[in-house]
Amino acid sequence: MDEMKVSRRGALGIAGAAAGAALVPAAAEAAAKKAAPKGKPPIDFVTKIDFKDPKWTRDTYARLDGDVAPGKEKVGWLRGKIFGVRDNEPVRALMNVEGFSVVRINRLPDGSWRRLLREIVFYRDLATNKILTEWDNPYTGERVKVVPIANDPFNFTIADTVPEFPSYGGIQTMKREPKPFLQDWQFAPDGKMVLNTGVDMIYPNALQPDKWPRESSGVMNRVSEQFIYVCDRADVENPNVTHIPHTGSWSRVTPWLPWMLMGQAPGHMNYFTHFSTSPKGIAGLPADLVAAARAMGEKWLHAPETDYGPSLSSLENYAREQKPAPVPAGWAPPQPPAPRNPFAK
Repeated sequence: MDEMKVSRRGALGIAGAAAGAALVPAAAEAAAKKAAPKGKPPIDFVTKIDFKDPKWTRDTYARLDGDVAPGKEKVGWLRGKIFGVRDNEPVRALMNVEGFSVVRINRLPDGSWRRLLREIVFYRDLATNKILTEWDNPYTGERVKVVPIANDPFNFTIADTVPEFPSYGGIQTMKREPKPFLQDWQFAPDGKMVLNTGVDMIYPNALQPDKWPRESSGVMNRVSEQFIYVCDRADVENPNVTHIPHTGSWSRVTPWLPWMLMGQAPGHMNYFTHFSTSPKGIAGLPADLVAAARAMGEKWLHAPETDYGPSLSSLENYAREQKPAPVPAGWAPPQPPAPRNPFAK
């Protein structure tokens, strides 16, 4: 949940021209209910399935990502594992990961949706599953301070045209060619539907190696995030369902995390997680997860009520909130083991 969800965090925010145009939630809800005909939902969206209709794509993705009923919040939960990948050795499980996001969706005057989100993700010990504040790095032999993912906000606009890549406060400048917003939807057995979506980017690193020698993976940051959503076709077609419940998976390929203090060591990390809607909201999450988030501030249990920014990833937040680690004399980034020839005599 660190980067835009068309991706999450892909997923995946985009500070758009619609900033400030979102409806105030309480006023929007009251107005929508007053205007809605009796027996009909308080807000209109396209439900007739048409994979070639960008307005259907827009409205369906908004209903997946949040609850489009005015004023409603939707809580999404994820849990999984992180692996380290280096040459000449097996892939290694490093940590468990668990977190949640709280999102609010507001309708904009042009029919698009403005998604306002906070997300927080903690790292857990592989053996005990306790939330980590420190971690013994097996690659360096050091005990390091763990910094959770904490993005406030991560906002973007869901329109009938393909979203721009997240700008991360202006660092990321890749542009997409304007075209209709269509996604990779498929019908599946037993009345299910499946959405595959993701984002692949390389952009300047907020942690440049000259200032952050121990935290920086290099001048550029390369990230790939992929999502699979599984939901019921009946919910997609139901005009009274303002949020489409779902389960799915999020995978991420990313450089070493800055707080691991690996510098430009060869290798990378893979995230493999599953996610779902939390039907009971915050009350349906693990107690220690909620307590850890609340200890960082009550705001993490709620979506933003107003549209503000910039929307940053964990790297930009790290650069703003942390300080470069000291460089010990003689330190060098850890290297993978030397290759061996299993057939050598």
